[in-house]
Amino acid sequence: MRIKVCGMTQIDQVHALEEMGIDFTGFIFYHKSPRYVVGKIQPEDLAKSRLKINKVGVFVNASYEEVMQHVEEYGLYMVQLHGDESPRLCEKLSEQIPVIKAFRIKEGDNIDWKVREYSNVSDLYLFDTDWANYGGSGRKFNWNILERAQISKPFLLSGGIGLDDVETIKTFAAGKHQDRLFAVDVNSMFETSPGIKDMGKLRRFAEKLR
Repeated sequence: MRIKVCGMTQIDQVHALEEMGIDFTGFIFYHKSPRYVVGKIQPEDLAKSRLKINKVGVFVNASYEEVMQHVEEYGLYMVQLHGDESPRLCEKLSEQIPVIKAFRIKEGDNIDWKVREYSNVSDLYLFDTDWANYGGSGRKFNWNILERAQISKPFLLSGGIGLDDVETIKTFAAGKHQDRLFAVDVNSMFETSPGIKDMGKLRRFAEKLR
C-alpha cells in the first residue's frame, strides 16, 4: 500500500519520511493554509537534494504560471490540484507534469458526475472530505459513496485518516476498487501542530498498513 504524507514544512522530517519508505510527500503552496511551505523549506533544499521520495506540490486555484514556477524551483515530481481548477488547466499542466485532481466529497455526491470532465486530463484522482476550507479537515467522508461509483482511474483516498483506520483501509482496499486504490493520503491526524508531524505515529501507521 502506497502512502502519501501531506503538509510537510520541515526538511528533516522529509528526510525521515524517505528513510521509513514513505512513497510520496506533499508540500502545500496555498498561502491560506497553516501548512504553507514557502519560507519554511527553501527551494534548493528540495530541488538540489538527493531525495528520492516523490515530491508533490499541492495547489488551490493557482495559475499555470504559478504552478510551473514552483515545479521548477522545488523540483516537484507531481502536482495536486485541490481547488476548482478547470479541465483545460489540468490538461495544460498534464502536458508538462503528472496531475492529481482532487475532489471534495459530501453525502449524496455522484462521483462519476463530479469526475466526468477530468478523466482524460488528469493522471490520478484524490477524494477528500468536503468542508468550508480546502483540505486538512481531520474529518472523513463516507467511503461507501465510492463503492457506488464506476471509477475508471487510479485514486488516492484522503480525509481524516489516522492510525486507528488501518483495518478499515485494508477492508476497503480488498473491495470493489482494489485495482484502483493507488495510495492513502494522510496529514492532520498525524500532527503535533500544523505542518509538524509525529514521526513515531507515522512509522507505526506505515508498519501496520504494510
